[in-house]
Amino acid sequence: MRRREPLNREKVLDAALALAGEHGLEGLSMRRLAKSLGVEAMSLYNHVSNKADILDGLAERVFAQVEPADPALPWPERVRGVASRMYRVMSRYPVVVRALVTDQANPTSVTALQAFDGLVGALYAAGFPDDDARRALGAVNSLVFGSLLLSTSGFTGDSHSEGGHQDAERYLRRVDPERLPHFSRLLPVMPQADPEEDFERALDMLIAGLVATARALPEGSG
Repeated sequence: MRRREPLNREKVLDAALALAGEHGLEGLSMRRLAKSLGVEAMSLYNHVSNKADILDGLAERVFAQVEPADPALPWPERVRGVASRMYRVMSRYPVVVRALVTDQANPTSVTALQAFDGLVGALYAAGFPDDDARRALGAVNSLVFGSLLLSTSGFTGDSHSEGGHQDAERYLRRVDPERLPHFSRLLPVMPQADPEEDFERALDMLIAGLVATARALPEGSG
């Protein structure tokens, strides 16, 4: 009889990621996870504390794949690099993105926060004082995670599928162009979106705004 390999935290997280990817965050439970691993639920508690610990572990694992900023680069390129890498890495793990934006995952380890630390360091290098650095970090995070959420729903998510085109057409037919002329003009091009290309362009616009704001700061404000 083949001996079962001992359970460890990494195997539990592997199974949890697969289970959440298939059934969503709501479908991830300690009992279901234990069943997928062929063990009793109590066995999991030797490796993870609870579901929140699992989600934090998954988020930490994903953040660890985001290469930190190179401090030798100019600060705008450091911001761009971290944001772009975060978007690309996170796009492979939509269930982890949902856990983060719904506050179900809040990793606080150095591994998880190293990329953010480099990003904040770039904002301080730009000369932003604490409050403006906080606002700029929020703007970058909003762009990254907002873009990721939009790319998995609505017109930008399933626009290349037949169902996505049909949904867009049905929506377009319900919008009155006489009462909403500007929105109606934009709607037909929304299903043509390339999520990653749109994100990079929006990031260019955001960084241009940060550069202009940094240039207008009073000397010594950082």
